[in-house]
Amino acid sequence: MTAEGSPSSDSTLISPNFITEVIERDLAAGRYAQIVTRFPPEPNGYLHLGHVFASYLDFGTALDFGGRYHLRLDDTNPEGESMEYAQAIQDDLHWLGWDWGEHLYFASDHFELYYSYAEKLIELGAAYVDSVNGDEMARLRGSATQPGIPSVYRSRSIQENLDLFRRMRAGEFPDGAHVLRAKIDLSNPNMKLRDPVLYRIRRETHYRQGDAWCIYPMYDFQHPLQDATEGVTHSMCSLEFVDNRAIYDWLMETLGFEPRPHQYEFGRRNLEYTVVSKRKLRRLVEEGHVAGWDDPRMPTLRAQRRLGVTPEAVRTFAAGIGVNRTNRTVDLVVYENAVRNDLNHRAPRIMAVLEPLRLVIENLDEARELSLPYWPHDVVDASPDGLVALPDGTRAAPEAAVRSVPLSRELYIERSDFAVTPPPGFKRLTPGGRVRLRGAGIVQAERYELDAAGEPTVVYATLQPDGARASGVIHWVDAASAVPAEFRLYDRLFSVPNPEGQDNIPDFNPEEGGHEDTSEPVNTDFLRFLNPDSLRVTRGFVERSVQHDPANTRYQFERQGYFWQDPVDSKPDALVYGRIITLRDVWGAKGSEKPASQKATQPKAAPTRAAPKEDVPLSADQSAEAARLSALGISDSEAQLIARDEALSSYLRGLSGPHAAAVAGWAVNDLGAAIREGRAAVPLAALNELAGVLAGGSISTRIAREALAEAQESGGTETPAQIIERRGLKVVSDDSALEALIRAVMDENPAKVADYRGGKKGLSGFFTGQVMRRSNGQADPQRVAELMAKVLEG
Repeated sequence: MTAEGSPSSDSTLISPNFITEVIERDLAAGRYAQIVTRFPPEPNGYLHLGHVFASYLDFGTALDFGGRYHLRLDDTNPEGESMEYAQAIQDDLHWLGWDWGEHLYFASDHFELYYSYAEKLIELGAAYVDSVNGDEMARLRGSATQPGIPSVYRSRSIQENLDLFRRMRAGEFPDGAHVLRAKIDLSNPNMKLRDPVLYRIRRETHYRQGDAWCIYPMYDFQHPLQDATEGVTHSMCSLEFVDNRAIYDWLMETLGFEPRPHQYEFGRRNLEYTVVSKRKLRRLVEEGHVAGWDDPRMPTLRAQRRLGVTPEAVRTFAAGIGVNRTNRTVDLVVYENAVRNDLNHRAPRIMAVLEPLRLVIENLDEARELSLPYWPHDVVDASPDGLVALPDGTRAAPEAAVRSVPLSRELYIERSDFAVTPPPGFKRLTPGGRVRLRGAGIVQAERYELDAAGEPTVVYATLQPDGARASGVIHWVDAASAVPAEFRLYDRLFSVPNPEGQDNIPDFNPEEGGHEDTSEPVNTDFLRFLNPDSLRVTRGFVERSVQHDPANTRYQFERQGYFWQDPVDSKPDALVYGRIITLRDVWGAKGSEKPASQKATQPKAAPTRAAPKEDVPLSADQSAEAARLSALGISDSEAQLIARDEALSSYLRGLSGPHAAAVAGWAVNDLGAAIREGRAAVPLAALNELAGVLAGGSISTRIAREALAEAQESGGTETPAQIIERRGLKVVSDDSALEALIRAVMDENPAKVADYRGGKKGLSGFFTGQVMRRSNGQADPQRVAELMAKVLEG
């Protein structure tokens, strides 16, 4: 599928939500032969993290229901669009793991088709050419309290409209002289239906069509027509398009499309400490605030790829933020934790010194070779064939789990790990003090040298005998074999959660890829929130083991964070390492340290009760609670999260029994926000009951989570188990039972079986829908799709 990874087909990608419920009903009713979705970005910029959620929803939903997904480049606005962007979008989506096969579409390939539909609307008396200017058109549309007023040109005859529209296409008129408008309802309370513009004149060279056209369709006209032309069944877009759905439906009904697609709106997901407006991103690049579109501090996927984030981490993030009808801003920590969790399992641990200070071990006469593990805290088991299982799931020879590290008389340590006059609580090296060198033994600082500015230049130490005690542990690099490198320490680009301003008008459509609004935003001074410490560059050394590993290896540098070689600037003889992310969230305690000027100007966000930061040490009581939860089989990370969170800990205080891990997972991942906000409607006893039903094997995890979501949304009038019983929910995943359903459907539709075997593979969706209908929507759609292909081909 892709170079680095692809979505798993072993489990459901999209959690149950209001859109999947619609799809399940449609399949059960046999409304569509196959589920078809599409992701439609406009190629006028690079994909960014704001697009990831929508692409995951579009593509993942199709996969979950055995359907197909399309990539469509909605290139009907020639200004700013380019083949560079179109190709970059495809490349970034392939990197994420999506493969649309032959289903790549360009809206610009269908300009003639759109034009023909426009003429058809004119012939139906449903569209007319208007010749008033933009200001007058806006005035005539009326307001929320006043109906619109007909333009004097609204009564033009069909023939006059056709003539003018054809002359518009022929290039007889200047830009802005005329537009084509739908003739709908000027008194409709939905302003979108007050004769929206369908076509405008724009003399711009199109990156694919050249100068063949001087009129271009508006997004609200082109988009539904292309959905219908491609056979899209469920057209998903972000919430700001809810009023535009009326235009979508009007076009489908007026032009008589059947079967026809339907539009469904979901809540947009924005990220804190980030801007994703194309205009603002372009300004960051053009004014030199960043080094380019792939600057690792940017939210573009180009930048995240260069930063070293993996596609698996991005998909995990997209899968975990949920689908509903409410716009939400996601804490950047959610994304950062997805990146950390991914790297924690794949990144070998080595040592690098970013700001070096020379350490001389005076009593070490001969150099030594140490064998240090790449994963010191993870168990690496040997299998009967002699190979070891690495934490990332791969198997390798035993030597792959360790590396040879020289220890000689002269080393480099971090400048910050030695203090002549240590502050209170300092647990590193001090005059006369002792520390443990990672994997090498304990040293004691005996003396030191200072430069003219009073800064240490070299520390002289002695290696201590076994049994000596040390105040702390520090990392180091052997000076004789050290590899010089540049280190780029990246941090968040903005210093406040909402740099665009709380009341800023959205000037982009991150999910849908619609055309960018060029009107002036309310807040144009977002640059004042740039973080001056978003990039710090140092020069130091890394241990020699990196010379034997591929350049794309992601490392955990001891105590420093996760790093990899910059794929653009790093060279074999001049290594450059960029920090992908810190080892833990370092922003949790920064709020109180912000300068007063930033505190005064930071836009206020709506108050929320957030999860506690993970870098705060556990108290004694919290440690005891985490230990209790771990003993119940709950993962250490979830146990510590619960122990830190007063609301979660209180909710789960009586948790016990064999299903504790499942219950804790639902509390953290499905009910976490509701619990913290004091609106959890499902009591702990109901979760225990649900876990027991799941353990009995009669329902799937998907059904359990669906019932849990319904119980929470209903305010707790029924428990999840009661909902399951009332609705008769029961997973049908047994291969023999599913195969019997498939064969029954085939027996009823021999002609369609023959067509499928004759090459009409799209009919697999029809068969899937019929099986879902026979099973009352309870068959596992992914397993149905897998068996369907096998049985139909047989």
